[in-house]
Amino acid sequence: MNDITDTREQILNAAMERIHHYGYGKTTMSEIARDCSMSAGNIYRFFASKIDIAEAMARKFNAKVFEDYAAIARKKTSASSRLREFFEMSLERTYSAIEEDAKILEVANVLKQERPLYFNEQMAQERVYMVQILNDGVQSGEFRPLDRPEETAEFMQSALMKFRFPQLFSALSLPKLQRELDGVLNLLLASLSCGARTPDS
Repeated sequence: MNDITDTREQILNAAMERIHHYGYGKTTMSEIARDCSMSAGNIYRFFASKIDIAEAMARKFNAKVFEDYAAIARKKTSASSRLREFFEMSLERTYSAIEEDAKILEVANVLKQERPLYFNEQMAQERVYMVQILNDGVQSGEFRPLDRPEETAEFMQSALMKFRFPQLFSALSLPKLQRELDGVLNLLLASLSCGARTPDS
């Protein structure tokens, strides 16, 4: 890494530590700068605002998630089992992160309101891996032919939204959410199966 990347990473790590301890709303750019032993003005060379730091935090978290999505998509197991693993991993990882540090939820809420395009971008990236799995399922004969797999992936995301974002967990326990997720996945995968009839058939 070069000096600019190192400094940016130093700022991000300091911000994450402070936000995890005090919360997003109670953290200021000047406090983050002080933690990094730099001037408040200097920190703006790397992050234009606190919301930019929040987005960088989320991107860092999601970078690992996308690596795992890609690994799941490459597996040689059935398409159905890969889709299950895909969404089960997402639920468990998000739930665990919130359980370990509830202040992450504050960051997620702020991003949802102030950076909606960020969430759209993340969902679009997620669909890349979903479409790969769906196409594998069609080619193997496990799933019925799909005219628009990208649209199918989008509809699946919508159907499973409750299990994707901590704002929608409604303070339910992880076992309760896992049970509901399993039930919804059963319905979705049954509709994709090779013997399923399409609405037009």
